[in-house]
Amino acid sequence: MKIFAKIIHPHVTLALILGFFTVGMAPAQDDVVFDRSTLKIETSDGVHSFDVEVATNDAQRARGLMFRNEMAPDAGMLFLYRRDRILTMWMANTYLPLDMLFIGSDGRIVRIARNTIPLSRTTISSRKRARAVLELNAGTARRLGISAGDRVIFDGFPGQ
Repeated sequence: MKIFAKIIHPHVTLALILGFFTVGMAPAQDDVVFDRSTLKIETSDGVHSFDVEVATNDAQRARGLMFRNEMAPDAGMLFLYRRDRILTMWMANTYLPLDMLFIGSDGRIVRIARNTIPLSRTTISSRKRARAVLELNAGTARRLGISAGDRVIFDGFPGQ
């Protein structure tokens, strides 16, 4: 490392060393902690309950469901944002195929992206203004008859 220290600025050298040791290492599963809650989705067929992890800050939203190999059938992750906007997601480092439900601040589902492709870096957009994204196991929306316009009941939405 002495050769690098003579050629490259010391701060750059440290960055190279740290980068060398962290490249390819998978982050620990428990280095980002999520609060848990329940939410319900009202459909024309009834009410469905889910046990969700809630992502409310940048670190939590950046981690999401990355690096997980399984999720319970009645589980999910809810990404909450402070204001309505066009939201975009992607599946980088996410091994599970998912249904993404984009939800407005009124709790109504504005769009569902079904069966997203694991590990894809393709952007998935809400296409309409949304306040939250609920990720469920792929096929859940179809299996339970969840559609755009259905209502998500969660205490964290402004109108609820």
